[in-house]
Amino acid sequence: MNLFDVYPINPINIVRGIGSLVYDDKGTEYLDLYGGHAVISIGHTHPHYVKRLEDQLHQIGFYSNSIEIPLQKQLAEKLGQVSGKEDYQLFLCNSGAEANENALKLASFYNGKKKVIAFKNAFHGRTSLAVAVTDNPKIVAPVNETDNVIFLPWADEAALEQAFTANEISSVIIEGIQGVGGIQVAPIQFLQKIRTLCDKYNAVFIADSVQCGYGRTGKFFSHDFAGINADIYSMAKGMGNGFPVGGIIISPKIKPWYGELGTTFGGNHLACAAALAVLETIEQDNLMQNAAEVGGYLIEELKKFDKVKEVRGRGLMIGIDLPAELPNVKKDLLFKYQIFTGEAKPNVVRLLPALNLTKAYADRFLEAFDTTLKNS
Repeated sequence: MNLFDVYPINPINIVRGIGSLVYDDKGTEYLDLYGGHAVISIGHTHPHYVKRLEDQLHQIGFYSNSIEIPLQKQLAEKLGQVSGKEDYQLFLCNSGAEANENALKLASFYNGKKKVIAFKNAFHGRTSLAVAVTDNPKIVAPVNETDNVIFLPWADEAALEQAFTANEISSVIIEGIQGVGGIQVAPIQFLQKIRTLCDKYNAVFIADSVQCGYGRTGKFFSHDFAGINADIYSMAKGMGNGFPVGGIIISPKIKPWYGELGTTFGGNHLACAAALAVLETIEQDNLMQNAAEVGGYLIEELKKFDKVKEVRGRGLMIGIDLPAELPNVKKDLLFKYQIFTGEAKPNVVRLLPALNLTKAYADRFLEAFDTTLKNS
């Protein structure tokens, strides 16, 4: 049997990792500034994380949500403390797409409405509803097509108001910083406008924090920069530092009923142990502050490069917008300087490293980036 060939693969076999470094099967060292799509939040094989999972594995790895799982309550309590959303409710699942799927469904249950507002260049996942609110027709199968989604221009307040006036809106879903869309930061005033209109029309504000949340920007949720609270926050990626964990936290105004949502694997013992290890490390090691400081340093240094069109982002979620005549920078960084980065179309290099990235590793990247630009 062959693998279903849907991923373009770099010919590199990573077999070991520690902190911000990974190593291939030949012993070559790489600096990881991408973390597997923003997943590695506290570094590869963090000792506390490894011990938490190992200890749990020696007890029990899984049982269903038909019994008490105290780890889930511990996770909810710790997540409330670290995020500052202590009065919210937690529903656990397994991935970002699943989190957004449940958020959109829950919003529609709450107000009985169908229409969803999403935005140009949005990416919210590949499952049925999540892909329907993703602005990429190529990955929307015919069975996923729906007329219940309204795509609006990014940060267009007039278009937003008009959409609310003309439609019965169930929810608005927005990334605080678009990831796949090229590290586009949602303007503070625009997020505040969404909050105001959702309140006025009894719509649900869904803050997609799958990539831009969990402390990556220096605040726990990137939407927090706007000084507002969303009704539902979706999470995954950095939540488990590599273990598949996803979830939504839900405003107290939304009341649950038995059977409204459900999952087999969500909130299992190992997933909760991984997620607790991440939150404990973020808290104990002041990783949000580190993300703000090292990320801020990187952003300011990157702005000094003449060949860079624009630098966007917050904290350790950074997009480096390059001109079309420099198409090979990401590839050169990987194969000439052994540095993993990401990309977004048309020509944006994405940096999504672990939140404990050091300034020394930031300088190592900046030096390689400088040489790459000079030789391009």
